[in-house]
Amino acid sequence: MSVLKLNGENFEEEVLKSNQTVVVDFYADWCGPCRMMAPVIDEIANEKADSIKVGKVNVDENQDLAMKYEVMSIPTIVIIKNGKVEKTFVGVTSKSDILACI
Repeated sequence: MSVLKLNGENFEEEVLKSNQTVVVDFYADWCGPCRMMAPVIDEIANEKADSIKVGKVNVDENQDLAMKYEVMSIPTIVIIKNGKVEKTFVGVTSKSDILACI
């Protein structure tokens, strides 16, 4: 499964109403650490496609979502289960740390 491009229009349906755990990557195109995380996010999406959803939110284009989830630094990875935030990672995070929360 590919990484979903999330925004204000599809966030509720794809994330909050999802029956699956959702990994949401809050990022910006200009952010170096975000670019470092991109391959990790893609790997997780490919390896766990049968059990989770993975999506990305561009904070420059979706500032209300970033504010709602209190994103102060990027990258911020938010694990959401049953519509509720389970865990938040700020900064470059290892794949194993993210997978341990899923």
